[in-house]
Amino acid sequence: MMTLRVPPLLRAVVASWLCVFAAGTCAAAQETRMLVITGVSGDEEHAKAFGSWATTLMDAAKTHDGVPDANITYLSEKPAQATGRSTKENVEKAVDRIAAAATPNDTVVIVLIGHGSFDGRTAAFNLPGPDLTVADWARLLGRLAASHVVFVNTSSASGAFLPEVAAPGRTVITATKTGGEKNETRFAEFFVEAFSAPSADLDRNGRVSILEAFNYANAKVVTAYEQGGFLRSEHATLEDGAAGTLAASLFLGSGGSAAGRYDLSDPAIRALVGERDDIERQIAALKLTKETMPADRYEAELERLLTELAVKTRALRAMQVAKGVPQ
Repeated sequence: MMTLRVPPLLRAVVASWLCVFAAGTCAAAQETRMLVITGVSGDEEHAKAFGSWATTLMDAAKTHDGVPDANITYLSEKPAQATGRSTKENVEKAVDRIAAAATPNDTVVIVLIGHGSFDGRTAAFNLPGPDLTVADWARLLGRLAASHVVFVNTSSASGAFLPEVAAPGRTVITATKTGGEKNETRFAEFFVEAFSAPSADLDRNGRVSILEAFNYANAKVVTAYEQGGFLRSEHATLEDGAAGTLAASLFLGSGGSAAGRYDLSDPAIRALVGERDDIERQIAALKLTKETMPADRYEAELERLLTELAVKTRALRAMQVAKGVPQ
């Protein structure tokens, strides 16, 4: 079988061309279903902060990543501007609705903003009324058929969740490393901020991945403690079973206003979009191995994937042109 070799100059042009179109025309064939929960605040100051962070995150998901309103559920202690109150019963119903609607190709993103607790044996996310314990969350997450589940617990003591909720195909982020880190955390503020911060987009592809948001927030937390002269009492942790590879290929949604550029009702286009997205995930995974892979092998593999991505993207654009969609 003949292998196509791309000269270095052409490869650079292809890479630059792909960066432009990745930001402007890429759309995922899969859907994102999002559940944002703010728990017990304790006082008005925290209630405002939790609500603000939740709103900012959802706005970013809609504006920058093209997640439709219908795919976002927001449960809050004060539900005036939410889908409903964040009670244990309502959370369970929300997860059940998502589980019923999600397909194996979808991504489900669940973000908890609030306070947590750990008594040495049982960890919980604090809700108005009965709390949801880590065992409850493990059970709820098990109901999701989606192949990609992102579970983010930004509360104190959230590290105690890791051993029980980690699973294949699941990305788990906690604001703390252990249940013993019980002080109020700063992680939520910066994690939410990441999705609207240009500096969080380290690979400059126009989108902030889950891994990029985690790294941005973690660095901001470190800086905040150093500038305040405090000993850091929270150590955020990410576990996806693949050393961050999965998290690097996951986003809040399908890429903002470009989400509607492809007619996914067309089976041929939908198949091509899926193939192109798979190549993008392979590129993201490859980049994480750069430091451990021989340079010549890395360059050859990157060249191959970039070429394949260029071919798929060009084919998609040609199909769109044939349908009369402006490019």
